[in-house]
Amino acid sequence: MKQKLTEPKSIKEKYISTDDMGRKETIDEEEIVEKKDGSIHELTDLPGIGPTTAEKLKSVGFSDLMSIAVASIGEIMEATGMSEALVKRIIASARSNLKMGFESGEELLKKREQIIRLHTGSKAFNDLLGGGFETGSITECFGEYGSGKSQLAHQLSVSCQLGSESGGANGVAVFIDTENTFRPERIQQIAKSLGIDPAEALRNIKVARAYNSDHQMLLAEKVEDLIKKEGLNVKLVVVDSLTAHFRAEFVGRGTLADRQQKLNRHMHVLSKLASTYNLCVYVTNQVMAKPDQFFGDPTIAIGGHIVAHNSTTRVYLRKGKKGSRVGKLVDSPNLPDGECAFLLTEHGIRDV
Repeated sequence: MKQKLTEPKSIKEKYISTDDMGRKETIDEEEIVEKKDGSIHELTDLPGIGPTTAEKLKSVGFSDLMSIAVASIGEIMEATGMSEALVKRIIASARSNLKMGFESGEELLKKREQIIRLHTGSKAFNDLLGGGFETGSITECFGEYGSGKSQLAHQLSVSCQLGSESGGANGVAVFIDTENTFRPERIQQIAKSLGIDPAEALRNIKVARAYNSDHQMLLAEKVEDLIKKEGLNVKLVVVDSLTAHFRAEFVGRGTLADRQQKLNRHMHVLSKLASTYNLCVYVTNQVMAKPDQFFGDPTIAIGGHIVAHNSTTRVYLRKGKKGSRVGKLVDSPNLPDGECAFLLTEHGIRDV
């Protein structure tokens, strides 16, 4: 007796995404239709992303195709609750609709022409940095107390508001203050010397006090909201200082790995901000002395190799003769090492 063979029914796999309000969006795998390359413009055009999931992604910072394309699988899974297989398809689809391959050196050179250099107030310091603090990257200044790190942060916060012909970027500054160093009175002094209305200068600086490392990292992520939601032309992000909270919260060698991983994530967010929105990220860093070094300067920066590798340009600040300060360029991808001297005056940073 012949048995009639029947094909097994296909099992539909469903993906459920739940938002903070408890609303659920069920996505049937067989209903997911991938669009052809170039036809995807919004998050909802991606396979498997409906309105609820798109809203959830936007709430945690994934607001466009580029943010999805450069995200890790774990980040998307954590934000949406989707399976790894579906997240991989979403990311692959976003990448296929963006130009994320190789570029010629000539194309990169043209992009470099969009870089803006913010003046420091000292011609010698500007020359040391190839014209000033450049946008699109992280610049770190480290040194002992009183070496001028915070003064430079105040100077740049005002300078970035100048026109491009005067060494600025017609932009807004964001100041993440971790050590209670921001002083509006100092901004007024520098603004007057540069011919800027002091009240207007203060309005163009958005200040936030960070009370721990998690708060500091959250504030860095919120900078994108100022640009996208409030429409601010942010051209400078200051973190003064980068390592103070991390240094205080992670004590001992047993917590070193956790501290470095957290610090690495924080700096990656800052680096992504700099490159995505062509803004300058200026971070100050604390130092420590090496007790086993008997010759030369025992001062080294906190944060180890993680901070060193994530900072595009590094400057060591120290006190000089007759009240001056000395800036030493110790790392740059395109500039030679060098030194310059400058003064901290009532009007801001000036040449000796």
